[in-house]
Amino acid sequence: MGEVKGVLHSMVPAVRVVDIAHDVLAQDVEGARLAVARYWRRFPVGTVHMVVVDPGVGSHRAALAVHSDGRFLVGPDNGVLSPALFALDAQVVMLPVAPQAAPTFHGRDVFAPAAARLASGAALHELGDPWHTPERRRTPEAQRHADGTIAGEIITVDRFGNAITNLFVRGAGVVHVADQQLPVQRTYAEVPSGSPLALVGSNGLLEVAVRDGRAADRFALARGTPVSFVPFSRS
Repeated sequence: MGEVKGVLHSMVPAVRVVDIAHDVLAQDVEGARLAVARYWRRFPVGTVHMVVVDPGVGSHRAALAVHSDGRFLVGPDNGVLSPALFALDAQVVMLPVAPQAAPTFHGRDVFAPAAARLASGAALHELGDPWHTPERRRTPEAQRHADGTIAGEIITVDRFGNAITNLFVRGAGVVHVADQQLPVQRTYAEVPSGSPLALVGSNGLLEVAVRDGRAADRFALARGTPVSFVPFSRS
């Protein structure tokens, strides 16, 4: 990141660089996509987001710049920019990759210069040609059954070891995951230290956690692990 920041500050000395996260696992495109989904609209209109989780660096995958909902994003065409690509006003161009760009460091040699140009006021079309087939990834949809049960899966594990699911739930009920049955709580403080629980996180998704511990490690939870929510009967 030091070299990337050097490029940004050299090209736009007054730029304000905000580090969003360095804890997304290496090569974890899906984890990065979910992180982008949470933060990209939280920043002011005109913000330029640079996303460099790029296991295909140097391959034939395209390098992109996107204008969507008043913000800009630059990054690889591997699905990591999907949250912005689904906006109705999304515009996408393919960034040229100069022959001298290091095939192992497009963050420094391709994305940082593009981000700097956008931060300097360049229009999107000045950076490249329109790109009409960007890779778009969606979060798997949970399935709701006639009895009210919602079946889904874990979509990511955060740095605290909380297993985040694709379930949006309302009301009281029990979560079934890895042979555990966990009533949904409102806060971590509602169970003793070391106890497992389920709760709705700040992004509205159901999470499986352990107070003062790591649910993913204790129960061997990972992306794709099945999980279901059974609401309490109202009868």
